[in-house]
Amino acid sequence: MTPKLPELVQALLEPKAYPECPQQIELAQTQMSFVFLTNNYVYKVKKPVNLGYLDYTTLGKRQFYCYREIELNRRLCPDVYLSVVPITRDKNNFSIGGRGKAIEYAVKMRRLPQEAMMDVLLTNNQVSPEMVNNVARKLAEFHQKAEIVSGFGDLDTITTNTEENFTQTEKYIGNTIPRDTYVNITNYTHAFMIENTPLFHKRVAGGRIRDCHGDLHAAHICFTDDICIYDCIEFNDRFRYCDVASEVAFLAMDLDHYGRADLSRCFVNVYVARSQDKELLKLLNFYKCYRAYVRGKVESFKLDDPHIPDEERARALSTARSYFDLAESYI
Repeated sequence: MTPKLPELVQALLEPKAYPECPQQIELAQTQMSFVFLTNNYVYKVKKPVNLGYLDYTTLGKRQFYCYREIELNRRLCPDVYLSVVPITRDKNNFSIGGRGKAIEYAVKMRRLPQEAMMDVLLTNNQVSPEMVNNVARKLAEFHQKAEIVSGFGDLDTITTNTEENFTQTEKYIGNTIPRDTYVNITNYTHAFMIENTPLFHKRVAGGRIRDCHGDLHAAHICFTDDICIYDCIEFNDRFRYCDVASEVAFLAMDLDHYGRADLSRCFVNVYVARSQDKELLKLLNFYKCYRAYVRGKVESFKLDDPHIPDEERARALSTARSYFDLAESYI
């Protein structure tokens, strides 16, 4: 069954709503956005939701985070993020950048080639060691230049993040995550932080907590003329301000999830060699577990989204279970 879409979303599936009158419009969804893909552009509209870790419930907040999204993503993908555009309504006609009152805002981007996305390439066995090595080099350079942040990345922040994960996934026990898996991961997480407290303190003191990307998995990397790493976290600084080890672990974990542990090792080894951060290896499995758990949680959230079709909901269920299983494998 396909749920009924909001009036605005239905209107933006019509070519007349766009200044370029596209020949085709595709709709994709996340738990926080409606994404409209036209021939040459992508328009991303934030859903008016409060998910606990983000709050898009007012028009002002959605407009603010649209501008924030463009500013932050231009760091790693400078030519793709174009502008924030108003969505207006004049009587019963919705349009992007048209006359009338702005009732919503969208981030306008150039459309990247789907066939060049890392997740698609992985599925088709078209990602080489040199490709992931280039990503590692780009990431190491980005982290070296990224702002060092204070007040984040310490044990208090990590505890807040992990406990939030566990609280928000309690409702999915017995559905996407078995109770034994939930208990094993929570016990491992608590024990690791206690046993490695000095190491976490050392990471903070050593300037390893940076203003990172925050959501570095395969679906957010595109191999165009340059490597475009897009769709960073703009809605919560607490998730983006993290240990660089956590960011490296995220993509390494996702490569594991695609069954490419060989590429995962290549990626980590080149990053460590380029950054000279051998210490991150001590934290790698901890952060892999954490990041796999986050992916399982995010996929689980889709089960509660009334706008997501049943077929996609079934895929989310399967994907969530696989990420929770992977998280447990790192213990």
